[in-house]
Amino acid sequence: MSRIETVKKSGPVIERRSIDFVPHGERHGKPFGQFTLWFGANMQITAIVTGALAVIFGSDAFWGIIGLFIGNILGGTVMALHAAQGPKLGMPQMISSRAQFGVFGAVIPLVLVIIMYLGFAATGAVLAGQAVGQIIPTGHPAVGVIIFGALTVLVATLGYKYIHALGRISTIVGILGFSYLAVQLFLKHDVVAVLGVGGFAFPTFLLAISLSAGWQLTYGPYVADYSRYLPANTPAGRTFLSCFSGSVLGAQWSMTLGALFAAIAMPKGHEFLDGQVAFVGELSGGGAIAILLYLVVVVGKLTVNTLNAYGGYMTILTSVSAFTRQLRFAPWVRFAYVIGFIAVSVIIAIAASADFISNFKNFVLLLLMVFIPWSSINLVDFWLVSKEKVDVPALYDPKGRYGAWNVPALLTYLLGVVVQVPFLAQSMYTGPITPLLGGADISWLVGLVVTAVVYYPVARKFQRPPAEMVYPIEETAAAEPVNSPSA
Repeated sequence: MSRIETVKKSGPVIERRSIDFVPHGERHGKPFGQFTLWFGANMQITAIVTGALAVIFGSDAFWGIIGLFIGNILGGTVMALHAAQGPKLGMPQMISSRAQFGVFGAVIPLVLVIIMYLGFAATGAVLAGQAVGQIIPTGHPAVGVIIFGALTVLVATLGYKYIHALGRISTIVGILGFSYLAVQLFLKHDVVAVLGVGGFAFPTFLLAISLSAGWQLTYGPYVADYSRYLPANTPAGRTFLSCFSGSVLGAQWSMTLGALFAAIAMPKGHEFLDGQVAFVGELSGGGAIAILLYLVVVVGKLTVNTLNAYGGYMTILTSVSAFTRQLRFAPWVRFAYVIGFIAVSVIIAIAASADFISNFKNFVLLLLMVFIPWSSINLVDFWLVSKEKVDVPALYDPKGRYGAWNVPALLTYLLGVVVQVPFLAQSMYTGPITPLLGGADISWLVGLVVTAVVYYPVARKFQRPPAEMVYPIEETAAAEPVNSPSA
């Protein structure tokens, strides 16, 4: 019996791969695993809050739900196109962006990605901490946030296999819990009457689209991290559909509940604004049922927060490895990085709790401006310019095919960010064109289209993709012990 077989049969094993290429012999799983992971990751309280924001900031419930659906479709399409890269590349999402920006140049958007992970981990921990506090009365909100942070460290450290397992659990738990909430909502409130109030307003309709599109698009920088273990011959279409359907259906279900919660709560004195988790518990009927619903909240948030922690760890290592050339890291390194990452997010969560709703809305919209150009460049290059052909070893070599810095790509990225500024509609800044559109924020759409249109001819001129997919030699990696301590 081989060393690999012995380890597999001996019990749970901490994932040994990090930012290095996953050899074909270690590939496993089916595309449906993408559905359960992303469905479960979206069946959670922060998605409910995102849906509620559409109503809280002025949209009619009915048109807000329609806008959220359109945004989920648009953003989910971009997000799932990133996921479809995973099986072919066999590496983390942000490593692959070195093919567009260069080995060193890719670090620039990487820094922004790390900030994104911290922001989402922190804002998610606020709500999860509230749920933990309802289950285990501690007398202080910070205690619930810290407990939740410790759970996140545990799953993120175990790695890929356990993250997918948590996604399956979250899918089942989310369907049961959110179905119960939907039934209670219709039994206790006149939902039809709420949907009939108000009318169509174009600016708030676009805001709803932007909120859900931003929700989906911010998964882009790490979504392929969770499809990279799929066999390389997995059809891209199946990976795309599994990820797309899971993410869009899960998010739309949650956001629809959030929009209805906010529409019902607002006339009563903004109960949902004052305590989103407590509102869920009250709707459930209290008692033991409420405790179970709080557990649903914790499981859903644990799933997506683990993605943030795991993705944050991978992104930090990707940045470091650009300069150190180190590709393999021992499990204890993941543990150390994850603890540091979660510790920072917990501190942010505790400090930012008071003004959570407003800060979260601005955070999501700001991320759109930063990550839309990155997604546009990455997708145009992979699908249209390189045509799914990448020199994998060169992604780790600043003197290789992709070089250290890709100045044309970086300048296009900068243009994609700057061109959005006149169209922004945020509390911190409103662009000069925004008032002409009735206050609607279309910056994300402008950034997506302009970046793609500019980058395609630039890439056709400057990029030199390989004629065929180039993989690293795998014999050495396959022969190594599974628990190799190399770091």
